[in-house]
Amino acid sequence: MTHTILLIDDEEEIRRFIRLALKAEGLNYVEASTGKEAMLVLKGELPDLVILDLGLPDFDGYSILKKIRETSKLPVLILTARDQEAEKIKLLEGGANDYLTKPFSIKELLVRVKVLLRDLVPNKRLLAIDYGKLMIDLQKHQVIMDNAPLALSKKEFALLSMLAQRAQELVSQQTLLKQIWGESHVEDSHYLRIVVSQLRKKLSDDAATPKIIETEPGVGYRFLLLPLNKHFS
Repeated sequence: MTHTILLIDDEEEIRRFIRLALKAEGLNYVEASTGKEAMLVLKGELPDLVILDLGLPDFDGYSILKKIRETSKLPVLILTARDQEAEKIKLLEGGANDYLTKPFSIKELLVRVKVLLRDLVPNKRLLAIDYGKLMIDLQKHQVIMDNAPLALSKKEFALLSMLAQRAQELVSQQTLLKQIWGESHVEDSHYLRIVVSQLRKKLSDDAATPKIIETEPGVGYRFLLLPLNKHFS
């Protein structure tokens, strides 16, 4: 199936740059240069993914993101020149699936797009994820590494499975804390640091040069491995 990407950006050069890259990957392409155009396109088209620039001439990109999230779980990749930690957290908590800070490489953009599109599997339940040396069985709550089972606590497994199911995406601290510990613990980031540290030891992952779990200080975590296979019901 050929996916359709909606790009919302007011800079013609960036749109041309991304348009050529998406076409080379065999992806369909729809574009809008203003927020008003974007809303009209979203009413008439049903894209599989949105690439959204925050700096639009007529709309704040956040308002477009909010509109999308009111009615859809459509994957949204944000393009932004804002690199502050607070902005990144605001984006993720506002419903963005991922973001790229300008200037960015087209190679990284395509990787992020492919990751978000790869996870579009409707009406199926994910049972297990195979990364080669690492297998996460979501049904049996088991993790196998180098053909040997890992003894993980419930919190360790919950954290690992949440990150793994959103591989290559940056997942905010607040999202992880809310989902695993509950609403009352969204500010208790030290819980995450402890569990991530324990996980890294069991996965033989180095925080300084991570190959499995990457930390973006003050913002969240990213699972770096790409799956070789996914098993669905």
